[in-house]
Amino acid sequence: MSEFVNFHFDVDGDNFVSAGQASVKVKKNLREMGLDPDIIRRVSIAMYEGEINMVIHAGGGVADVNVYKDYIEIILDDHGPGIPNVELAMQEGYSTASDHVRSLGFGAGMGLSNMKRYTDDMQIDSTVGVGTKITMRVNME
Repeated sequence: MSEFVNFHFDVDGDNFVSAGQASVKVKKNLREMGLDPDIIRRVSIAMYEGEINMVIHAGGGVADVNVYKDYIEIILDDHGPGIPNVELAMQEGYSTASDHVRSLGFGAGMGLSNMKRYTDDMQIDSTVGVGTKITMRVNME
């Protein structure tokens, strides 16, 4: 494998029909690379949660999954409203999702906490009015 393999996705905002397609493609690509099923599961869950958050809250964005020899890096970058209080947003069950989003079965307030739970490291860089960049890492071992 070269230094790393990149999978890049444009996440369409407010489109719940296509929401989750990038994480499905990542799962398929990682399987084809022969990676450990537990690693694939963890990356897929974190990626899905982030992708859904971008659709619900940010009007979409871009996602990059970089596969290195020792770890997988997931970078989610949007130009949404930003997260005013990251600590509050990290609390399980806290959600700013609209009633409409909740009626679709999303917005339970578990996205960020699940992303943290299934990764070995997660950094959130968010500026209100500018957007949010989340970088996650899943170690291969």
